[in-house]
Amino acid sequence: MAEIVVSAVITVLCEKLLSGDLMKLAQSEGIDSKLKKWKKTLPIIQAVLTDAGHKQIKERAVQLWLNDLQDLAYDIDDVLDDLATEVGLRKLNQEFRENTNTNKVLKFFANCYTNFGPPNFMYGREMSSKLDEITTRLLDLVEVKTGLGLNVNSNLERSNEKRLEQTSLVDESKIIGREGDKDVLMGKLLENSENVKIVSIVGMGGIGKTTLAKVLYNDEKVIEHFELMAWVCVSEEFNVFNICKAIFDGVGGENKRFSTLNDLHVALKKEINKKRFLVVLDDVWNEDHSKWELLQIPLQGGHGSKIMVTARNTRVASVMDSDERYDLGLLSNEDALSLLAQHALGEKNFEKHTSLRLHGEGIVRKCGRLPLALKSLGRVLKTSRNGDEWGKLLNSEIWDIQDGSEILPALRLSYYHLPSHLKLLFAYCSLFPKDYVFRKNELVLLWMAEGFLSGSKGNKTKESLGHEYFEELKSRSFFQHSTNDKLGYAMHDLVNDLATSVAGEFFFRLDDNMDVSEMNETFEKFRHFSLIGSGGRSCRKLNELQRARCLRTFLLLSFGEQSYPSDKVIDKLLSELSFLRVLRLSKYVITKIPQSIGSLKHLRYLNFSHTAITCLPEQVSDLYNLQSLLLHGCHHLSDLPESFVKLINLRHLDISDTPKLKNMPLGIGGLTGLQTLTKVIIEGDKNGFKISELKDLSDLEGELSLTSLEKVINPEQAKDANLHQKNGLDDLRMEWSDVFDDDSRNEMIEYQVLEGLRPHYKLRELGIVFYMGSMFPSWITDPTFDGLTELTLRGCRSKHLPTLGQLPSLEKLFVKGMNEVKNVGFELLAPDDSFIGIAFPSLEVLEFEDMKGWERWTSSRHDDAETAARSFPCLREISIKDCLKLAEVSIGLIPSLQVLHMKEGSKTVLKLVVGSSPKLEVRKCKNLVSLLGDKEVNLGISMECLKEVKFDSSNTPESFNCPNSVESLEIRDCDSLTSLTFSMGHSDKGFGFDPLCCLTSLTFIRCKNLKSFCHEHLESLPSLTNLHVFDCPSMDYSFPCGLWPPNLRNLMIGGLKKPMSEWGQQNFPSSLVDLGISGINNRGEVSFAVEENVMNTTTTSLPFILPQSLVSLSSFGFYTPDSFSDAGVGVLIKGMKFYKVGID
Repeated sequence: MAEIVVSAVITVLCEKLLSGDLMKLAQSEGIDSKLKKWKKTLPIIQAVLTDAGHKQIKERAVQLWLNDLQDLAYDIDDVLDDLATEVGLRKLNQEFRENTNTNKVLKFFANCYTNFGPPNFMYGREMSSKLDEITTRLLDLVEVKTGLGLNVNSNLERSNEKRLEQTSLVDESKIIGREGDKDVLMGKLLENSENVKIVSIVGMGGIGKTTLAKVLYNDEKVIEHFELMAWVCVSEEFNVFNICKAIFDGVGGENKRFSTLNDLHVALKKEINKKRFLVVLDDVWNEDHSKWELLQIPLQGGHGSKIMVTARNTRVASVMDSDERYDLGLLSNEDALSLLAQHALGEKNFEKHTSLRLHGEGIVRKCGRLPLALKSLGRVLKTSRNGDEWGKLLNSEIWDIQDGSEILPALRLSYYHLPSHLKLLFAYCSLFPKDYVFRKNELVLLWMAEGFLSGSKGNKTKESLGHEYFEELKSRSFFQHSTNDKLGYAMHDLVNDLATSVAGEFFFRLDDNMDVSEMNETFEKFRHFSLIGSGGRSCRKLNELQRARCLRTFLLLSFGEQSYPSDKVIDKLLSELSFLRVLRLSKYVITKIPQSIGSLKHLRYLNFSHTAITCLPEQVSDLYNLQSLLLHGCHHLSDLPESFVKLINLRHLDISDTPKLKNMPLGIGGLTGLQTLTKVIIEGDKNGFKISELKDLSDLEGELSLTSLEKVINPEQAKDANLHQKNGLDDLRMEWSDVFDDDSRNEMIEYQVLEGLRPHYKLRELGIVFYMGSMFPSWITDPTFDGLTELTLRGCRSKHLPTLGQLPSLEKLFVKGMNEVKNVGFELLAPDDSFIGIAFPSLEVLEFEDMKGWERWTSSRHDDAETAARSFPCLREISIKDCLKLAEVSIGLIPSLQVLHMKEGSKTVLKLVVGSSPKLEVRKCKNLVSLLGDKEVNLGISMECLKEVKFDSSNTPESFNCPNSVESLEIRDCDSLTSLTFSMGHSDKGFGFDPLCCLTSLTFIRCKNLKSFCHEHLESLPSLTNLHVFDCPSMDYSFPCGLWPPNLRNLMIGGLKKPMSEWGQQNFPSSLVDLGISGINNRGEVSFAVEENVMNTTTTSLPFILPQSLVSLSSFGFYTPDSFSDAGVGVLIKGMKFYKVGID
């Protein structure tokens, strides 16, 4: 890794040394001779870096030399950046003194409190001593290089990193959990097609692509379907001749030699002509389309022929013109656990080794369900049945496990195939912890600030280049879409380990559990540092950071509880870290930014988001190089520096969600390099911000919120903002004041302002808030806005909704607080004239909220039922909240509807959807009794299609019969409910739940009068996995009055009338993973025992028996459980998470 960092840095250094302005400054200060010496020496060193990278693996001296060189390269870059900054400052000062008008920003300098300061006449002397010291070190390294025998431009192969060649044979008895993947791909392979189709299996290294391809290749259906078959392990070198020869041999061609590729092509084409063939190309890395075109020339077989490719990179699939790309996912938790048991224990599961199951689940999490890692670690554990040994492996780092050495090399192969410019970007990700949710924009801004995006690529901005590089890393499986955050990205745990292993000693991530007291020398070498903290402990370690005086990156990444570093600690820290380029202190409780921040002349990225700061000191304006200033969520921020306009290199300013900020810095419209400006505040006074100042900010992109639009008196200023030319804006919000009785407001002017603010047609999200106009401009309904996917209308005074049904891509529509609207009719779908087509062709989510005057909703005009039937073909979710007057609904059946959210509504609204929607959610509905019947459920409409039902804070009937179709039932804070019934059936064990019942989750919380819910038949619910019964004080019986559901995994229970201590012995099912118990209303002792040691229990009360499967135990309202019956419980507790919540 060291050679990659050094090479990247030296490339940038050489580019900087070519700067004419920089060399002019050096000449004027008498230091140009030293820089010329650097310019000659650095390329000589760069020429041997490839050889040094190979030799450092085995030669410690080379590795030490590279580390020293990397250290020096960072110092050289700091000096050159200092010089470049001085060049820029002097140029600006000269322009200011000459009072030139060529730079628009200079027009506003007169209004700033300070200038950039007088020239430093001692600058050359100060820099000369630094250059002398660096030059001496550089020449010393050149001398050492000679003694190491490093070769110029070496291209030695990394034979030790090559992947073993794979054959087509496979032992299917050892394949676990790919049945679904196999079925999908089998359908693609057996599909009849006129031309040869390419099917690609794409995924990260070790995920099982080759194994799955083998299973398919050896399946009897596949063998019978294809006349000819060939398997070729391609690997890194895409040699067209060798691959063609392997295919020729595989399909049964005669054993002969070919002197030319042409002869081979002719013979291969003849061999497979008009025959249905399957060719598997395993482990393809080729991204050269011309090579692929050359390979496929003779591969012209009969109908239904297929070429199946396995690759790690989606770009490979694109280059090969893949018709069917299949992204292979990770194993499920259960399948991953089975695979580990197979290779570690020779068993299908952990049933015979329950004491090892918890460790096994931990190892599965550690491996991130990656098959290669599970098999490798399974082999490490094959001779051990000792829980301690499994625990040691679980707590060790992957790269420290010698016998598991094939895991990281398998992934490292992907790293070595990265272009050099991507390797440094990937290593930088080692600063972030596992499970971190990456934001693409955030990472790109960090890369840019570090100088990693310096290479030019046409007319692309650095940000565009960074986005392109991110997508390239994602295409190679280094990033994946986050499962928890649809806008975020995740990095597989083992990929994170790989980043850490290649990053080297200049990158360091510190967490709460690390001891830094013995790291004096190491700290001094750190250049990129992150502190992962969840409280005060992490902040105490900030004092140690003062030893890392050359630090470039300082990231505070807070998780869990907020941390409270003292302002004095931050002040002292910043005064020591003068070389910082990146500073992130977001989500820390910081109230004041020290004035010393103005001395960080190298700083490019500054993030104080979600802090308690009230203002930025004026010294922030002295940060000449600052590119990104992020202040999102600073709820106390009220002022920005008056001399803000001096930040001429600022490209990104995020001031979203800063409610106390009431004005913009003077002259901000002159910062024409701005790409991100999340909010502007229109001011009415003479010197305040005018909407027309947006005119020259032509590069704006992303999110923009226009607030206080009621202060725009002249509509021409709205036109002058030129929003229609800003094609980079994705999300636009236009907001007026919520005070409508102000005499200064004029609905005609507001209409003209909104008309003038027409955005570019590429806009994706639009919000219009507190608009006073009686009608909306026509551009809002213009179908040419074919990229608009989300629209919000809130608090507007119009009596009618605009015609939005013809917006072709609109997916989400939110209408809130439009109290003047009484009727929503056909005009929402289409104009009054003849309409042929589908209204709202893409709409998926429709929400109405707080519509106090809304009475009627219809989608047809006169008797035009056909138009209604053509409306909302994709609508899956309707939400109607606090629309108390809505009494008439006639929009027809919506077959696509899946979810209905209702908060306060009528029987008419409920009937609208129940019967076609599988999900029903009702909140705060006082008349739900009348909807469902006085005493028993009687909707008068079918509920048999419901899959998920939620009642929250509603006046339900006393008794509710749950349909068999329901899979999830949740009832909260419904005091009127006294009993719940289910359809009952008969089985061999007597009466119980109907066999058709498919209930998987059942929740009752704070239902104060609920007395029963057929709890005595729980054992006949095999599908139930989640049961929550909490704070229902009228339930006067013990649980479960029989047996628990046999497959229950999650149980939270307590707060019932009968104290838990009087329930008697509880035998929880062996499937239970999470257990939460509440001590509310409890008296006496609750004891626990491990199921295998029950006979040795010494407590007076009958215990709750904890199964070996348990992973977490939570207690609510108890002291620490009074009695753990034996040592076995202590062992179990050590192996799982134990929480105490709401301690008395």
